[in-house]
Formats: sequence, structure tokens, C-alpha cells
Amino acid sequence: MGAKPELRGRAARLARLFPAGRARAARTPFVLLVVLLLGGGLLCLLMLNSALSEGSFKLDDLQKRTKNLTDEEQALQRDIDSYSSPDALQRRARELGMVPGGDPAFLGPDGSVRGVPSAAPSAAALSGP
Repeated sequence: MGAKPELRGRAARLARLFPAGRARAARTPFVLLVVLLLGGGLLCLLMLNSALSEGSFKLDDLQKRTKNLTDEEQALQRDIDSYSSPDALQRRARELGMVPGGDPAFLGPDGSVRGVPSAAPSAAALSGP
């Protein structure tokens, strides 16, 4: 039972192509290749993780900056709204010496005048509270 049967013909020709004994491949190059692949993969993961962390910090800074700018924009809009209220406009106009206008007159497309214009009242008559 220990002897191998003898091959003939085509099987013999194919058998000659393979080594007779059990071939042992060198383990060192394979182990080195596996270690290098694992090490390279770990380094790539470390670099990717670092890049993602850096992007996260930048995103956080940009979100804080956006919040601050939004708050500033809202404060400026409140200032604009307070300056453009009718009472504030009237008070500022009086401080500048402006008076309300009189009755206006309008010109029609054909050149006719509609309405009777009147002069603005004097500033002394309008000085109120």
C-alpha cells in the first residue's frame, strides 16, 4: 500500500510537470508580504482618521463662526428696524430741521396740473412735544 502506482501515457507526461516530492514554499517572503500589507493598511487608516478629525475641527470652527455672524446680522437688522420706524424717522427729521410738506400737486401725462399746491407750514408752528 505504500507504493505508488506507475502512471502511463498522458498521465505520466502530466506527472512529470509537477515536482515529485512535496514542495515547500519559502514562508519568509509570504509572511513579509502579509506584514507589509497589514502595516500599510493600518497606516492608511491612521492617515484617514487624522484627516477626518482635522475636517471635523474645521467644520466645528466654521459652524461657530456662522453662528456669530448670524447673531451679528440679526443685531444689525434690529438696529435698522429701530432707525426706520416712523417715530424714529420723524424725530430725526425734526432734529435736522425738516418740516412736513404741504399739499402736493400732480402733473398728468398730458401736462395738466391736478390739485392745488400749498407751502409747507413754518417750523415754529410745528414745534410740538
